[in-house]
This record gives sequence, structure tokens and C-alpha cells, in this order.
Amino acid sequence: MTSSFRDQLAAGRRAMAHLIHVWHERNGWSHKVLPVLAESLDLGRVHSSQISNLRNGKLVSPSPEVFFALGKVNQVLSRGLENIESKISSVHPELYRSLEESAIAVEGNNGHPLSAGDFFEIFVGLIALPSSFDWFIEEKEAPILSAALADYLCKGRSWRACRDQVMAAYPVTKKQRRDRFEAVMAGLKDYTAEELDGELLDLHATNKLLNSINLQGADDFLENLRQRGLLLKDQEKLEIIYGN
Repeated sequence: MTSSFRDQLAAGRRAMAHLIHVWHERNGWSHKVLPVLAESLDLGRVHSSQISNLRNGKLVSPSPEVFFALGKVNQVLSRGLENIESKISSVHPELYRSLEESAIAVEGNNGHPLSAGDFFEIFVGLIALPSSFDWFIEEKEAPILSAALADYLCKGRSWRACRDQVMAAYPVTKKQRRDRFEAVMAGLKDYTAEELDGELLDLHATNKLLNSINLQGADDFLENLRQRGLLLKDQEKLEIIYGN
């Protein structure tokens, strides 16, 4: 049975919310980064409240200028920060420092940065998310995925035994994210679903460095984590049964 246009639009809003969320999480951006960058480079106007509502799936009818600004900013970022440094470093030093830490653009499956038209077509459900963003993690599965991640990357060893190797493979340089990753790996905290959404590409990159013969995609990596999580849950049940 084919879905109605309302279902298609709802799915598109959810996909767009996921895309905006992962883009911001992966770069460690606040909702102010894209609006300030767009305005400072005269690339269109988008408000931080619109970014927030897009991310939450609550912006039902954004103006064309929103997609125009997102596409133009994305394409500027894809060409490298050095091309805009002179225009923003002195006028917006905090923005520039944030972009220096991370300014990753969103690319399509063809390796090209998404355009304004691409963002719009995702929003209305006409095209799918790029494969590198096409996953959804539910909040209820985040704790077991966090536990599975530590077991998976350390290959069943203790964190003390594998810490240096795993931290060296984790490609993120931002201190806040490295500290959070280390706490999850040590079992001191769990990722939330939102945090895992934003971390998955870098966690997959970590796994590829630790397991060089494993060439699976990020979605396959996530499925492996889910399977490992089920095994861990079964082990816990057995320990409870036989422990009693």
C-alpha cells in the first residue's frame, strides 16, 4: 500500500530533523553557528529558532530562504575554512573558533555537498537521506548500544587493557567529545540516542582503524552493535539465572 502525501511529508520532516541533528552533533555546534555564518557571508537568513525547530521536527513550513541558506553554507564549508577565514575570524572570533574545531559539510552519496534543492527534497520526502546519515537510534536502545560499543571496540578486553589503542583510533579532537567517549567506554556513563546519532560516523571510523579488514558501512556497524547488545543482554540473563 502506498503512503499518503501526509505520510511522505511527515517522513521527510523526520529525516530532515535527523540530518540537522547529526550535522550539529558531529560538529559540536550550537544552533547559532549556521545562522551567524549565513548572515556574515550574506548567504541568506535562517534564525537559530528555525534550526532548533527543524532539528526537533517542529518546523512545518519553512520559507525557501531557509533551504537556500543551508545549501549555500554547506557548499561554502565543503570548500574549506581557509576560503572564508578573512571574512569571519576578526568579526566573529567565537564562530571562527567553533568552525576551526569542526566544520564538516554534509555530502550526498555522490560525494558532492548537499545543495539547497537537496535539503528541500529531503524535507518534503522526495529523496532519501544520504546513506551516511540513514539510520535512526531509539532512546530505549542507547544504554545497551553503549555497553555493546565498549565490548565491541575492546574485543571483550578490559578498558584498561585497550584504552590507549582505542583512544588513538578515535578521530575526534574536541576535548568534550573525547572525554564523553572515554567515559562511555569505561562504563561510567551511557550515550543518549541523540549523542549516538551524532557520534556514529566517528565511531564507525574508529572501528575501521581497529579492524582494518572490516569494510562495512556505518549502518552495518550499527546493526553489529545491536546484535552484540542482544548477546550481552542474554549473558546478563544467564548470570542472573545461574547466580541465583
